[in-house]
Amino acid sequence: MSTNVQYAATGRRKEAAAHAKITPGKGIFTVNDKSLAEYLCRNTLVQVAQKPLSVVDLLGRFDVVCHCKGGGVAGQAGAISLAVSRALVQYNPEYRGVLRKEGLMTRDPRAVERKKYGRPKARKRFQYSKR
Repeated sequence: MSTNVQYAATGRRKEAAAHAKITPGKGIFTVNDKSLAEYLCRNTLVQVAQKPLSVVDLLGRFDVVCHCKGGGVAGQAGAISLAVSRALVQYNPEYRGVLRKEGLMTRDPRAVERKKYGRPKARKRFQYSKR
C-alpha cells in the first residue's frame, strides 16, 4: 500500500461540519492546523473524535487532517467522529458493521429547537404572577 492514498469524508453535527482526510501514517491528528488536543481542549471531546479509530484498532496507524467550521467544540468533535468513520469505511468496507454497532455511522439528528413567540426561549415560559 502506497502512502499517498487518501480517504476523505464529511461529517456533520448540530451546526458544525468537518471534512476529514485519512492517510496511512504515524497517527498524527490535526484539526484546522492544530493538534487535536490543542484544538478541542477537553479530554472527553478528544476521545469522542478518536473513537472510530480506537474501535477498529487503528489509532496509531493513520494520519488524520480535519477542517472544521460552524458550531461549537462539542458539535465539531461529533462531526469529526462521523467524518473519520465514513473515511474508514472507504478504506475498508468491513468496518461498517463494527462502527454501526458503536453508533458511529449515524448522523445525530438532534439540533437546537427554535424559539417560539410569546416565550423567552423554546419551551421556557415567563414567570406566572398570581397577584
